[in-house]
Amino acid sequence: MKKKKRKHYENAFKVRVTLEDIKGEKTIAELSNIYEVHPNQINSWKKQ
Repeated sequence: MKKKKRKHYENAFKVRVTLEDIKGEKTIAELSNIYEVHPNQINSWKKQ
């Protein structure tokens, strides 16, 4: 059985997604669908 590797995101990507969330034009759910990232991940990036 193959082990699934974790996906690593670049800092620039994290900043782009977080800034879009802070702008408030789209919900976290919409951003998670667009960028294929779990909503909890976006929240943790925002806290960082």
